[in-house]
Amino acid sequence: MKKILQDLSFKETEELVSAYGEKPYRAKQIFRAMHSGAEISEMTELSKSLRARLLEEFEDAPVKILQTVRSKDGTEKYLFSLLDGNVIEGVLMKYSYGNTQCVSTQVGCRMNCAFCASGLNGLVRNLSAGEIAAQIFRVNREQGASLENRKVTNVVLMGSGEPLDNYDNVVKFLRNINAENGINISHRNISLSTCGLVPEMKRLAAEGMQINLSVSLHNPFDVERRKIMPIAKKYTVSEILGACDFMFEKTGRRYIFEYSLIRGENDTRACADELIRLLSSRPCHVNLIRLNEVKERGLKATSDASAYAFLEMLEKGGLSATLRRRIGADIDGACGQLRNRYINDNFGEVNG
Repeated sequence: MKKILQDLSFKETEELVSAYGEKPYRAKQIFRAMHSGAEISEMTELSKSLRARLLEEFEDAPVKILQTVRSKDGTEKYLFSLLDGNVIEGVLMKYSYGNTQCVSTQVGCRMNCAFCASGLNGLVRNLSAGEIAAQIFRVNREQGASLENRKVTNVVLMGSGEPLDNYDNVVKFLRNINAENGINISHRNISLSTCGLVPEMKRLAAEGMQINLSVSLHNPFDVERRKIMPIAKKYTVSEILGACDFMFEKTGRRYIFEYSLIRGENDTRACADELIRLLSSRPCHVNLIRLNEVKERGLKATSDASAYAFLEMLEKGGLSATLRRRIGADIDGACGQLRNRYINDNFGEVNG
């Protein structure tokens, strides 16, 4: 398989152009074109000979939109095809303040959280920095946007995969997507969600990027958390809080705890009280989520009444908390659901 042009940083693009013996300005043309979602064969600013040379070394389009599903609430879910035949998914969520795209960082996931469809068939492979970025480039183009007038204003790394399990590629993606000569999405408009890989959280903090850190907590008690999140057998809630403190120390950015409400599991008064005890003095926010049910998992979502009651308990306890608006529920909105449906429809039940 050829290389992926979208993997290149601007500096690497400059080095490529120099190696080709081309004028330096070609680097900016190539970089801007790929960040606008153009395939190499569509880069008409370039000479035919340069396009031909690029196509000898690089794939024309590493990520393509295979399917688009639209919700009645305006949410759009995309199934992307990769060059090796694998598929991944992403979501474009439309808000009054702009459009947020949720991207995948891996094909599948090995974290195997009990409430998530992404890990049903395990981890297939990591995505490269360019494969992550190309999801945004394609959707931004699909929305009829340009680099100067982006439709994708915010990015969340909350699709299939654990971002910090693909650390090097994700960090390169974060740097490339913020590049001045490209799509230039501010790090402050990017959120990265992790289930709590403590060493990588500290490593990310040391990078000094002003991104928003979200931690999938889902239960404040270690014993109960281990039942739904295997990674909790390795890292405790206390260790995760320590890594969050380090992130705040390095970046000054408050952090967010994602908390999917599971009926009878983590929506109790005891859980609310423990969250208040652990978090009330910290620079954080709790984002409550009504579980998007995955039929293969068997867990049930908390009722709306219970969700609002849990939110009220947290707020009375002094926590900053919100209950996320339900979006995309009619189009398999949860991570991994569309991909797994496609796999099952086309290949039958698979494992691994």
